[in-house]
Amino acid sequence: MGNKRVKTSYLGVYYREAQRIGGKGAERIFYITFKRDGRMVEEKVGAQFRDAMTPAKAARIRAERIEGKRTSRKELREQEQTRKAAEENRWTVDRLWEQYKAGRKLNKGLYVDDLRYVKFLKFTFGAKEPADIIHLEVDRLRINLSKTLSPQTTKHVLGILKRIINYGENKGLCKGPGFKIEMPPVDNKVTEDLTQEELSRLLDAIDRSGNTDVGAMMKMALFTGMRRGEMFKLEWRDVDFERGFMRIRDPKGGLSQTIPLNDGARAVLENQPRREGPLVFPGKGGNQRTNVRWELQKIKETAGLPKDFRPLHGLRHVYASMLASSGQVDMYTLQKLLTHKSSAMTQRYAHLRDESLKRASQVAGDIITAATNGKKVVRIESKNTDQ
Repeated sequence: MGNKRVKTSYLGVYYREAQRIGGKGAERIFYITFKRDGRMVEEKVGAQFRDAMTPAKAARIRAERIEGKRTSRKELREQEQTRKAAEENRWTVDRLWEQYKAGRKLNKGLYVDDLRYVKFLKFTFGAKEPADIIHLEVDRLRINLSKTLSPQTTKHVLGILKRIINYGENKGLCKGPGFKIEMPPVDNKVTEDLTQEELSRLLDAIDRSGNTDVGAMMKMALFTGMRRGEMFKLEWRDVDFERGFMRIRDPKGGLSQTIPLNDGARAVLENQPRREGPLVFPGKGGNQRTNVRWELQKIKETAGLPKDFRPLHGLRHVYASMLASSGQVDMYTLQKLLTHKSSAMTQRYAHLRDESLKRASQVAGDIITAATNGKKVVRIESKNTDQ
């Protein structure tokens, strides 16, 4: 064994003996030699056992190399290295999504988005660069999704793809597909409300419930419009009884904000027992809650509320509806109280405010109509002495 060259009966084919890899004894390592561009070329073509190489097989490889029909092992390695280098520089949708996730805190929203990505986007778009995506593929995806999913879920899936592409473009990592991803129309402006009787039954069911924490959260949703997750994260240090404000942590992914602590919310919190740990409404072991669906459902059923009423989020709608229909709260103020990032979501309550203004305006109409019919007119005097 060693560097001794042993010729075979085939022209330009020889071997050296070497220690067998993965087995006992020695094996032959075959080489070929041939001329190319006036110079002698020597190449290793394979091992006796590891590559099932024989002198005849080596001779065929030599002939193919001479004729330019075969790539050398070295060239194959170089091509593979080039391919890997190119792959590392390719920002595919898969790679962009992983990078996007790495820069964000894992929460329920991101977890659900990742499930949707794997289920609906990865197979078709994962290995592509955004610039390689064609309009027809996205149209086909939207049509297929709409056959089995709701318009809102379809919009969520397409929104993930759009978010990935925008992330790559904004970071300067890739170019976009050159067309706008169209979202399906979604009518999700559902405004849940309760009648006075339903609200009375609910408050009675809350007071009779054995779960004081969940009952307190329902009252907080009704008094403040807080979201479920905001109450789960609420800490005692966020409640400023002296100044009358509460700090809302990360309201639906936005910056932390403060909202007024009204008398109803203050009474709920003052009656809330303080346990070990910072949370106002802690779960088992003082940890942050993740779900209270079962407890909410029990109170909802006791109150006899409609089946489609969502106990916590629905009470947020009730809170907003009460303020909007009062006619005393403008849309900008309502937006701030609900911690909406834009006015678009708040506008769903605008018609309630309009109705209250119409009722107020009708008062003047009723007065004039009464005067026209010869009835007594109630004079409204101004308290402003300057007028």
